[in-house]
Order: sequence, then C-alpha cells, then structure tokens
Amino acid sequence: MRAIGFTIHGGPEVLEVIDLPEIHAGPGQVRLRVHAATVNPTDIMTRNGSRAEMQKVDPPPYVPGMDVAGIVDEVGEGVSTGVKIGDSVMGMVVTKGSHGGYREQIVLDARSVAAAPAGTTHVEACTLPMNGLTARRSLDLLGLSAGQTVAVTGAAGCYGGYVIQLAKADGLTVIADASEADEALVKSLGADIVVRRGDDVADRIRVHCPDGVDGLADGAVLKELAIPAVRDGGAFTSVRGFKGDGQRGINFTTTFVRDYDCEHEKLDRLRQLAEDGAITLRVAQTYAPEQAPDAHRRLEAGGTRGRLVIEFS
Repeated sequence: MRAIGFTIHGGPEVLEVIDLPEIHAGPGQVRLRVHAATVNPTDIMTRNGSRAEMQKVDPPPYVPGMDVAGIVDEVGEGVSTGVKIGDSVMGMVVTKGSHGGYREQIVLDARSVAAAPAGTTHVEACTLPMNGLTARRSLDLLGLSAGQTVAVTGAAGCYGGYVIQLAKADGLTVIADASEADEALVKSLGADIVVRRGDDVADRIRVHCPDGVDGLADGAVLKELAIPAVRDGGAFTSVRGFKGDGQRGINFTTTFVRDYDCEHEKLDRLRQLAEDGAITLRVAQTYAPEQAPDAHRRLEAGGTRGRLVIEFS
C-alpha cells in the first residue's frame, strides 16, 4: 500500500513514496480507501523536525496528514455511526508514526469519520475535517452568543475562512482582517467588516468596535499584537499554543483540534453546513503522490488561498 513519508526530518525533498503493509479495521473502526489527503501547515511541522521529540516514541517512517476523504471498504464490529462499505466519507486523522493521512488506506475510529457532503468530490471533502473542526473548537472556546462580535485574524486562510462562516452561522458579527488582494475573498466568506491586516490590526478593529470585540480567534498568530482588540473580560483563542497572561480579565485559551477527535456529531454538522452552502470548500491545487514535495514547497512559500490536496488515483 502506497504512502508518502520520510525517515529523516528535513526539507520537502525528504518526502518519498513508500510501501506500508495492508491494515484491517478492528472493533469500532472503519477502513478507508483514501482518494484525497489535504496538505496543512501542521504537516510541515511534522516533516521539518519541529515535533521530533514527540515523534521519538514511534519508529519511522513518519507519514504526515490530518485530513482524508475516500470510500469505506471495511467496517469493524460494533460500529454504531451507521457507516457502511461503499460510503463516501471524510475524516480527521490524529497522526502517530506512520499513521497519517498521506496513504492509500487508513483505519480510523468510526467516530472520526462522517459522510462527505453530498455533491462534493473527494478532493473537496478532504479539506473540511481538520480545519473545520479547528474553527469549531475555537468558537466553542470563545463561548460567544448570537449578537456578539468576534474578530478573526488570518481570515483569508482555510482556518480563518471557516471561523468566519461558522461564526455567521452562529449569529455572530464578524470583523476580519485581509490584505487588499484578499479583501473581496474575505467579504465573500461573510465577514461584516474587513480591516487591513498587519501588526496594527488591533487599532483598526477598535475603529469599528471602540470598546473592543467580545472574542478573537488569532489565526495569524499575532499573539500580543492582537490582544488590544479584545474588550475587558472578553475572550481570546490561539491556534499555536499562546496562552496570554490574563490581562484585563480576558479569558485566554489555546485551540487544539485533537480535543475534537472522534466528535462524530460535530464533524457531521460541518457536513450539513457544507451541503446547505453555509461553508465553502476551497481547493487551491491537486498533486500526485510523487509530487508531495512540490505541494510542501508551495505551502511553505505562502499565499495559498484554499487547500493543496494530494490525490491518490
């Protein structure tokens, strides 16, 4: 079974097509014939050595990838989610050793999988699970109610875009940042107010919300630079582990998507929102398995709008 992995950390060139043994679904699990796997920033960190210490508990080869879509071809005993052989599904992968999404065949807990949105291709469907659940987790941590205001940095990215759209579905007012080139895109995703991105984004947000926003999702990882945009007693969540210092009574949280592993109902809700047109699935480009190094180079170059996807024939 083909996979894309590496045995030593390094640049994109360390990625190669490797062969892994066939696997089978156990109790409570399903096996997917993977047709598409998304390339995410977390995959870069898996490959470049940023997580080398964590990875030492598993032997190489290491296979990146936290998003997959494909067809169920094996169902273990005791699966209660209703999935059956032949279903078109999407799933989030919590990577460990060779257990990553860049592979033709993967076994997942059945609760990590949900039906792919009707009418979507495998390439489109695989862009939703990890980024969508990350956005959902951020909004749940912020704990805002309909009518309140949320700010989003890094709004043109996949995470930021999903935060905008899920926030609108929750009845929130959204202030989002964007470059001049991305302003139309961010508006099309549903942002009520778009401000110019940059280190002074907090000041720009305060022009429209003088007392500060109720919550902020920091997809751009601005950290301290974004905090002034939040009102006293508001909420701030980061996607890269930034914890803040509790200033002005702000509730600082860190968004870890692994907290929503096996949250079938949340993933299935994302499916429904995609089918309803409330969520936009954005694909930037597809790559063959042998082109995985090129996909990583493209992502590291920055500026992609939508996800890069490795497509297995």
